[in-house]
Amino acid sequence: MSSTSTTGTDWTRRSAAELADALAAGEVTSVELTQAHLDRIAAVDGDADAGVHAFLHVDAEGALEQARASDARRAAGEPASYLDGVPIAVKDVMTTTGLPTTCGSKMLEGWVPPYDSTVVAKLKAAGLPILGKTNMDEFAMGSSTEHSAYGPTRNPWDLTRIPGGSGGGSAAAVAAFEAPLAIGTDTGGSIRQPGAVTGTVGVKPTYGGVSRHGLVALANSLDQAGPVTRTVLDSALLHELIGGHDPLDSTSISEAVPALVDAARQGASGDVSGLRVGVITELRGGEGWQPGVLARFDEALEALVAAGAEVVEVSCPNIVHAIAAYYLILPAECSSNLAKFDAMRYGLRVLPEGVESPSAEAVMRASRDAGFGDEVKRRIILGTYALSSGYYDAYYGQAQKLRTLISRDFTAAFEQVDVLVSPTAPTTAFALGEKLDDPLAMYAGDLATIPANLAGIPGISVPAGLADEDGLPVGFQVLAPALADDRVYRVGAAVEALLEKKWGHALWAQAPELTTRQGADA
Repeated sequence: MSSTSTTGTDWTRRSAAELADALAAGEVTSVELTQAHLDRIAAVDGDADAGVHAFLHVDAEGALEQARASDARRAAGEPASYLDGVPIAVKDVMTTTGLPTTCGSKMLEGWVPPYDSTVVAKLKAAGLPILGKTNMDEFAMGSSTEHSAYGPTRNPWDLTRIPGGSGGGSAAAVAAFEAPLAIGTDTGGSIRQPGAVTGTVGVKPTYGGVSRHGLVALANSLDQAGPVTRTVLDSALLHELIGGHDPLDSTSISEAVPALVDAARQGASGDVSGLRVGVITELRGGEGWQPGVLARFDEALEALVAAGAEVVEVSCPNIVHAIAAYYLILPAECSSNLAKFDAMRYGLRVLPEGVESPSAEAVMRASRDAGFGDEVKRRIILGTYALSSGYYDAYYGQAQKLRTLISRDFTAAFEQVDVLVSPTAPTTAFALGEKLDDPLAMYAGDLATIPANLAGIPGISVPAGLADEDGLPVGFQVLAPALADDRVYRVGAAVEALLEKKWGHALWAQAPELTTRQGADA
């Protein structure tokens, strides 16, 4: 069965909302939709040596079984949700019963969790067939998905470029039409930055707005799951489905999920009269910012002004210290979290060579050396040092103080404006391998996204066009106060609608058509 049905419709190039409407109208079945996306994955995804390589594990049998159950519910007039029957991909950092969860690491190769994360449980309860698990930087540490132990994912817009990270697999799957929806996680921009460089929509909810239960932790105070889609409305639909309080997650907030779909539909009208938009001065340009990125950002601002918004410059002076603070807080938390991979309970176990009766410490050392990649080791060492006696106050303590100052900057800014905006990333997708030997250059790519994680506020990245220099996607970021997730959807949908009206098409519809031959030649 191909992705094009007897009606001549290529179902892989429809939005999730369009697919849901087609299912409700009886124009297509979930089995047909799921098979179409499985066929697309087979045609273009490939493996570590060729193709997009967005997936680490494809569950064709399980997805089709879930699709058949969805069709039975719809036939009985009892769909589990509006999105019942629309297939989805899940980042391989979420636990899944019966499916491997590796976190892109050899340390967890072949591990099958005994329980579903809350997000996955909600997806199953809502009837979304899970196509499989997507590739990622090892334990979510990276900005390019080149640090996966199973090989890099490639950007569907240019297979020689990175798809962002750490959730490049989810973004690439959506951009390559292998899945209409995906789940990502955002610790310092790992949903929004991949969204920017692949021309997709990525949302980081308010911290605690989506359950972290069953999300293999990188940095507990920063991690947040969220939607990866091709349209703002699709993100709103998925966010409302997975959001809400979870008693299994101690960081889960008790507030109800705002009316995100209504906000997205309101914003799609393009009317932003009276909206106060703050442009973050510190993220407006300077060294390292690509001219084509800034040009597309300015055009989006002009579209907002023409639609009735008031745009003002707002300073958040401590944002310039965000990367320094983040790369002390995150390694410290990951050093603590990854201590559980000790070769004693689960995960990889390696016996040291030439030792007849190795001690537990020797086994642990050998296993962690073999199981963790260079980037993970780098951050564990940095975090352990920052938490060590004599250095805790000087490094980790100071970083937490800076975090407080950044949060205060945002609070002050939101007293003046409704939302804050910036480019999502300073550049478009760089070439595979270009920054692997320069970790600091890699870290600098998260300059605009990290502050939202430090402050716990919501953010969205929407496509802003293609850069003049290389014809690659650019992202426009919208930030709002904590719990005001509906604002990012309203403004994000407005930017999407205004720019699509200007272009005469959706950016994602212009993505290059991948073929098996292109994938094999990559």
